[in-house]
Amino acid sequence: MKDVSRKIKTSRSARAQAVLTLRPQTVKLLREGQLPKGDPIPVAKVAAIQAAKNASQIIPYCHPIPLDFVGCSFEIGESSIVVSTEVKAIFKTGVEMEALTAASVAALTLYDMLKPVDETMIISDVRLVEKRGGKSDHALPAGEKLRVAVVVISDSVASGAKKDTSGRHIEGRLQELGLDVVEYKVIPDHQHVIEQTLIRYSDELKLDLVITTGGTGLSATDVTPEAMAGIVDKEIPGIVEAARVFGQERTPLAMLSRAKAGVRGTTIIVNLPGSRKAVEESLDAILPGLLHGFRMMRGEGH
Repeated sequence: MKDVSRKIKTSRSARAQAVLTLRPQTVKLLREGQLPKGDPIPVAKVAAIQAAKNASQIIPYCHPIPLDFVGCSFEIGESSIVVSTEVKAIFKTGVEMEALTAASVAALTLYDMLKPVDETMIISDVRLVEKRGGKSDHALPAGEKLRVAVVVISDSVASGAKKDTSGRHIEGRLQELGLDVVEYKVIPDHQHVIEQTLIRYSDELKLDLVITTGGTGLSATDVTPEAMAGIVDKEIPGIVEAARVFGQERTPLAMLSRAKAGVRGTTIIVNLPGSRKAVEESLDAILPGLLHGFRMMRGEGH
């Protein structure tokens, strides 16, 4: 079973379909209400709903998902019944299997209730029609390359007393998304140095994104938020709020972060905590949704 504990909950939906081919005479009996087992349509609809809710009991590696909606409709033709299902949830993984299971079981239920009068029926074309939600909805368009810098803010790393792992992890995660990390830099916890570094990336190099790690805590040397407050044109509080909420579900210490995010010019700047674990969780929370901010800045809307 796939580990989805590091995923965020997002709105998910899926539509699926199955087709039952049958004799025209069987369709006639259905329309006239002359079937020996009664009307199969409402029974198949209930079966679809039950199947979607119990998909994880049938399919071994399917995650149990709290569903918000299951719909099932039927299009009755001259010699076919098209079953269409729709499933919605707010969860960490998609609901494709729930929609497919619902369509399959609805078709099987129709088959069971119609088989006394028709042994020629065929169930076919069980397929996923559409799925929505998840990180893939926010991926960068093909060919788009954002220029990024990663800044490690730490006296101990800058002096060589400690080895950086957080910054390198950020660099790797950004590269996995296809971003161009043009610079990786280590600087001490000095407010003026932090300000000048961020201003250079924004005003001179015109980078798209700068992610910092470190200096967001409560010690006397943690001044990254103060540096940010002095140089950004506008704050984007939702970015770090999302990271803190995600982290708080995993450790009670996430609330102690004072990280900020904002825009200077055309550069989005995001502060992350200094610890490797906190960085991993923060990136899980904000990527790739953060990248949609660049479309908004270009006037492409929401």
